[in-house]
Amino acid sequence: MITRQRLAAGACVLLAALTAGIALPTGAAAGEPTGDDAPKVNLVLDVSGSMRARDIDGQTRMAAAKQAFNEVLDATPEEVQLGIRTLGADYPGDNRKTGCKDTAQLYPVGPLDRTEAKTAVATLSPTGWTPIGPALLAAADDLEGGEGSRRIVLISDGEDTCAPLDPCEVAREIAAKGIGLTIDTLGLVPNTKMRQQLSCIAEATGGTYTSVEHTEELTDKVNQLVDRAADPVVTPVAVEGAGACAQAPTLKSGLYTDREEFGQHRWYRVDVAPGKELRASVSVAADRRVNQDYGVSLRAVTASGREIVRGESTGSGRTDVMSAGLRYPKAESDDDSDEDTAEVVCLQVANSFSAASGVKTTPGLPLELTVDVVDGPGSSDDVASFGLGRGWWLLGALVITGFLAGVLWGWISRWRIAVWRTN
Repeated sequence: MITRQRLAAGACVLLAALTAGIALPTGAAAGEPTGDDAPKVNLVLDVSGSMRARDIDGQTRMAAAKQAFNEVLDATPEEVQLGIRTLGADYPGDNRKTGCKDTAQLYPVGPLDRTEAKTAVATLSPTGWTPIGPALLAAADDLEGGEGSRRIVLISDGEDTCAPLDPCEVAREIAAKGIGLTIDTLGLVPNTKMRQQLSCIAEATGGTYTSVEHTEELTDKVNQLVDRAADPVVTPVAVEGAGACAQAPTLKSGLYTDREEFGQHRWYRVDVAPGKELRASVSVAADRRVNQDYGVSLRAVTASGREIVRGESTGSGRTDVMSAGLRYPKAESDDDSDEDTAEVVCLQVANSFSAASGVKTTPGLPLELTVDVVDGPGSSDDVASFGLGRGWWLLGALVITGFLAGVLWGWISRWRIAVWRTN
């Protein structure tokens, strides 16, 4: 006779086997390229005279920054190469020309010696001017070399005092180089003018701006940004679109960066073979003040100029980024002789942004273009072929498992009732 324990054990074994079948991998997804070089972070600290103000948790801004830096240095991941640059730390005088050159590398970007870095930070004392523009240029040079991610974290308590070298324009110049460098900014007890300037610097490179009024906030945010630098990233490839498809560069699957002037059209070419599908998207950043009512479009056209498909996005008011995307499946050819002939698809990126009064129109607006050529809907390997993709396998397995479990449980229940009646 089958005992109750054996029957329960059998049910568990069956359910475990079914669960294991569900959990079996159906194939690992390809990961994004990360590069073998170590990520680099340059912390740029304002050590100007205003850092003496005592308005952060009862201590000076400089003391709060030192405390935060010590905690950040303790928590920095081993794989991150970290450096520290100062601005306004050495020259206490009134000579503007000299004060605006006052930026120095306190600790070089490289493998971190925590004791040495903390000792260097401990020597800092609020001193002079606030040359943010020159410091950003120097900080970008500190990060040269390698293919890993690069990040500048700027901590300041005041706006730049060394114009006409506008730090926002400096950030745009850095972004225009296409070197994949991100600038994040943190404002200590900010006013409106400082907040606008630091926000502009961050937006120009795709970074973030954060207002800070407490030591713990500063520590947490800097730690977060340093940790983010260690995350795998894809570095965009700089490319220059053309004014017409015939002269446009041919792109393969990947992430690209370019600049597009206000109201300009940029063209790129992609070869799409029969049975493949082109998936493309573009993001255009309004890294400066623009007029209301704007839009971004991405069009796919044939080499002869016939439109295939388009994606559009419009808006009004304040925006940071506008994006549009499209998909174009190239059908399999019925003619064996043309089976491997790829079609030239021309991608046109256009924007209807216009500059607000007094805003510079150069360099152009930063754009990122993603191109992906994958197996088309007719391919058995296409994840999206059935709408749910590989989710159909999981859904089917769950349905079968639920059915078998229901039958088994019903059988067990009937058997238990029969045994109870017998007793």
